[in-house]
Amino acid sequence: MKQKRIFSIALAAALALSLTACQSGGEEDGSQGVAAPAGVAVQVQEVAVDTISTENKVSGRVVTDGQESVFVTANAQCLAVYVEVGDSVTAGQTLCALDLASTLSSYNAASISYTSAVQSYQDQAAIFDKQIALAEKNVSDLKALFEIGAASQMEIDQAELSLQSAQAQRNSTLAQLEAGMQSYKSNVEQLDAVLEHVDSRGNVIAPVSGTVISLSASEGGFISASAPVAVIDGVDRMEVVVSVSEALVPKLARGDEADVSISSLGANVVGTIKSIDLAANMQTKLYNVTISIQEDVAGLLAGMFADVSFRTDTSADTIVIPTEAILTSNGQQYVFVVDNIAGSSGTARYAAIGTGLTGNGVTEVTSGLGAGDMLVTVGQAYLSEGDAVRIVSEED
Repeated sequence: MKQKRIFSIALAAALALSLTACQSGGEEDGSQGVAAPAGVAVQVQEVAVDTISTENKVSGRVVTDGQESVFVTANAQCLAVYVEVGDSVTAGQTLCALDLASTLSSYNAASISYTSAVQSYQDQAAIFDKQIALAEKNVSDLKALFEIGAASQMEIDQAELSLQSAQAQRNSTLAQLEAGMQSYKSNVEQLDAVLEHVDSRGNVIAPVSGTVISLSASEGGFISASAPVAVIDGVDRMEVVVSVSEALVPKLARGDEADVSISSLGANVVGTIKSIDLAANMQTKLYNVTISIQEDVAGLLAGMFADVSFRTDTSADTIVIPTEAILTSNGQQYVFVVDNIAGSSGTARYAAIGTGLTGNGVTEVTSGLGAGDMLVTVGQAYLSEGDAVRIVSEED
């Protein structure tokens, strides 16, 4: 009996040791006994400089157009005529010459003024951005000094006030410059409309190949802005007609490129704005915009639906990040970046940001981030300032 009791005690002790070993193994990661790394699992992406454009998507229908009316929206004298009704012409061929010296001079002056306004805007924006970056760094440095007792709250308040003043001055100055720039752009676009089919010497150029079926120009006579100089019957071409709002139409110009998607065919092509209506539809209050499709798209038929994306308000050499990486709290947009990276570990840092243009799934960051920062793109919603993080890949 005594021997059985001793055996039972020994068996219980062995089981206890076995359980202890199992619990110890359960605290390790996997059968190899490797401890799981600490920190919140995140995915990161290096912040880079890129170009971004605002995308404006509208829907329309595919149409065909076999005739091209050649307008010059100005009253001008015809100096010479080089074709007759019934002639075959090729795209780029000269149809007639007009006395447009004053109009061409005005166009050149307007183009120079617009280019100068754009350059001035960009120069001022660059100066303000540097000033704001320095002001932000000053605030950040003072806060760090405050933590060790080397700066006062008053100094921080004054630095933040200087930063806010610099931001307000930037916005005010750039708004004035942009208004002037848009005015010059409007002048250029109006003259663009006049000279759409005219070269730099005042010659009217055939936009397409085909047969001249109408001609209003005569040597020594005057052409009218309300009637086409010529009408050319060419091969049927595919076009897309869309309707846009009065807010978008000033940002578009003839010759601008647009992305065209025909979902029924799974086709994506680049089109060119051919024309923009000068007056809105009386019922819809929208402006029709016609986009020419130069590429041959197999199966494309008139009447098909098409989505058109216009790219406007472009910013070059700017910080661009995935929109989904941005969080918002109490009206403040922010992201998390990873500092002190060692291997696959690091520390989360909260970064308040200012944003600008938004594009196809990306957003421009105007302040708060720099090129080379390691931005958290997945897992940021679970982070707080100073958290330990574990960087993983999509496959992990």
